[in-house]
Amino acid sequence: MGADGEQARIAPVQDARDLDRLAAVARYEILDAPPDGAFDRIAALAARWFHAPIATVTIVDKDRVWLTAAHGLEGVRQVGPEPGLCASAVLPEAPYVVSDVLLDPRAADNPLVRAAMGVRFYAAAPIVTRDGHRLGTINVLDVEPREVTDAGLAALQDLAEIVMDQLELRLSALRTVRAERQLRRLADEHRAEIEQFAGTLQRTLLPPALPEVPGLELACHYHTASARDVGGDFYDVFALPDGRWAFFLGDVCGHGASAAALTSMTRYSLRAAALHDPDPIRVLSEVNGVLLQDPATENRFATVIYGIVEQDAGVPDGVLVTLGTGGHEPPLRLRVGEQGLDVGCTSAVEAGPRRVGMLVGAVPDAYFMTWRLTLRPGETLLLYTDGLTDTAVGGEQLGQDGVARLLGKGRGCTAADVVRDLVAHIAGFDPPPRDDIALLALGVPGG
Repeated sequence: MGADGEQARIAPVQDARDLDRLAAVARYEILDAPPDGAFDRIAALAARWFHAPIATVTIVDKDRVWLTAAHGLEGVRQVGPEPGLCASAVLPEAPYVVSDVLLDPRAADNPLVRAAMGVRFYAAAPIVTRDGHRLGTINVLDVEPREVTDAGLAALQDLAEIVMDQLELRLSALRTVRAERQLRRLADEHRAEIEQFAGTLQRTLLPPALPEVPGLELACHYHTASARDVGGDFYDVFALPDGRWAFFLGDVCGHGASAAALTSMTRYSLRAAALHDPDPIRVLSEVNGVLLQDPATENRFATVIYGIVEQDAGVPDGVLVTLGTGGHEPPLRLRVGEQGLDVGCTSAVEAGPRRVGMLVGAVPDAYFMTWRLTLRPGETLLLYTDGLTDTAVGGEQLGQDGVARLLGKGRGCTAADVVRDLVAHIAGFDPPPRDDIALLALGVPGG
């Protein structure tokens, strides 16, 4: 694989399938990209799991193997395409394991085996796109022969799937930023088309549809204060690798192109951190560090509430929600009133804790708050941005208490009821809201 810098032997493109694979590699624009902390952490996790000195995340190009992450090979970013290890692991065989390279004809002549490093063990799982192309591998290497268990191979395959998720998220973020730049240029040239372009960009910053989550009903709404300006409110709901579900809602400071770029980075960083860390506080802390390190986000920050949903073993049909908040409005929990259906399912509204932690991306040593609650059948949790609470109603800001009063007059307690009622109120505000409003409701059916 030529890590010593010698001229790599160019592997021929074998057939049309390899041409299609190389086209998929190019599609993800990862070759020659700067180091990415998410991939580095995945490689480090693979090394720890296997107690191996070396682990890499690779992308196999036509004439080289690009190391997207290289734990234990600091300073090495690419190696040659000689068959036997990484370049062969993208072939139709999974997983690819060489317990002792000196006894395996597939890899005995590979330069990493013959070189001073003396690799003796290699295990890899392919990184496979949704349309079946093998971009590369996640690998672990050792200088001693060894065996690998079925559990180890399963873990390596799971990590490969997480790498693929990261590549998809990264590509989505790249496309969003490019769309924003293109839209800004076009808006300068064609002022009459600003509203159309802003709406298109806004949609790229939000999920096209909420997923189906077992045991939960979801509802959302996004109110745009200005059709000509992209807002910074955002939300998302997505599955975690361990079977739980994650959600977040937030608001970045400002509006327009800069807010859209910051929104895209914050969403991407939240999803990336959530996929490898189960703790909401650590997820928010990681996003805080990402925003502080990027020069493009200097003096810009966000409020974020991030949560994880899982089944609550102590409450039949209920769900346990673990929340972390960074400077964001606390959520509201809605329950059916004591008189129930006799009064049209009047809602008793309970606010979350008032302590909300610090802004995300403002200071290096920010602290964030966390708490847990159980949603029982018939209960709904509402998340919202401050465009709602800052709206002036009757000459005074609505505030969280005002939102609670509006919800207490609602027609129902399901997630759809709650969002529908608030949307009706927002449409009737005079003057209309001056800021965007994002709503995300999670309810447990029944009750």
